[in-house]
Amino acid sequence: MSNKGQLPRRSGPALTDLDVIIPNLHWNYTGVTATNRMIAPRIARLANTRWFGPDAPDGIATMRLSEVLALPFKGRRRVVWHARRNNEMMLGLLLKWLGWPLKLVFTSAAQRHHTWITRFLVSRMDAVIAASDAAASYLHVPAEVILHGVDTQRYRPPTSREAEFAISGLPGKYAIGCFGRVRHQKGTDVFIEAVSRVLPRYPDFSAVVVGAVDDAAFEAGLKQRVAEAGIADRVRFLGERPIDEVPLWFRRVLIYAFTSRNEGFGLTLLEAMASGNALIAARAGAAEAVVTGGQIALLVPPGDANALAAALEGLMRDPARAAAMGQRARDYVAAHFSVEAEAEKYVAVYRRVLGRELAPAPADSLQSP
Repeated sequence: MSNKGQLPRRSGPALTDLDVIIPNLHWNYTGVTATNRMIAPRIARLANTRWFGPDAPDGIATMRLSEVLALPFKGRRRVVWHARRNNEMMLGLLLKWLGWPLKLVFTSAAQRHHTWITRFLVSRMDAVIAASDAAASYLHVPAEVILHGVDTQRYRPPTSREAEFAISGLPGKYAIGCFGRVRHQKGTDVFIEAVSRVLPRYPDFSAVVVGAVDDAAFEAGLKQRVAEAGIADRVRFLGERPIDEVPLWFRRVLIYAFTSRNEGFGLTLLEAMASGNALIAARAGAAEAVVTGGQIALLVPPGDANALAAALEGLMRDPARAAAMGQRARDYVAAHFSVEAEAEKYVAVYRRVLGRELAPAPADSLQSP
């Protein structure tokens, strides 16, 4: 077992009466992975928590497969297994059926009708959490809604956005950003169509796309559209960037466009707002639950390049207005969507599942020696 840069833990019995395993069984870095990485170290401040799988963040101990397999042979008390994917539910359910001392919790962010196998797995969970009211509406079991939070220290406004922009190497004075996997579902084509219409009229602005490319032909079509608009030198496709580099790019853009056609939650909404970006969001995922009015962010229909272009132009015409909107968004997220509050709500669910109040930790708890 490794112990990677543990966050300071709270004192008292709250640290000793809960054992939690957070599986992350996906070898590609996805939005689910990003969500797990953000919340797991905060849960680890409130409970004895271990990470099982790749991409472990700082602030949480990790767990080897051999340690998972040894659980039923060490007389351990019940352990919460908090899954977010089908394969994680499958493994947890299999281990539980074989005698592992697990209580199974599942968080769903999907806003779509689930396959029969997902419905089957969800029906066997001990507790189900939905990341939004919309996600809960697609579940066939009772679910508690817990909206995501964001790390407002990691995602924060820069001291000088102008200085951060200068470091980027982008031409002009300001940037518009769109981050996430480059594909139709994420609406990257909507973003490119909108900026292809407005950038020619605003030479002080550039655009940047950050995210892994799922389809090279799809990306090639986007680059062709940019070339046709005569702005190839002002639109950068950066591909997938290292995890620690992404917050820097949020600090370099003035306006952020969330363009998903459909989404489970859309964590970049909160990351952009926490970074002080002026946000234009398609009505997908949790956008309408997070954004409460035009003073904080602008909402547009999904897939509507005309509406996105009009919203972008309104902010590009007045960068000071965009900066002020970004500051209001930052203040709002810091007050209402902290990741610490999200972690406390998860831990409350764990307690209910385990059906007990605070209790002294036995010698075989998951807490690191």
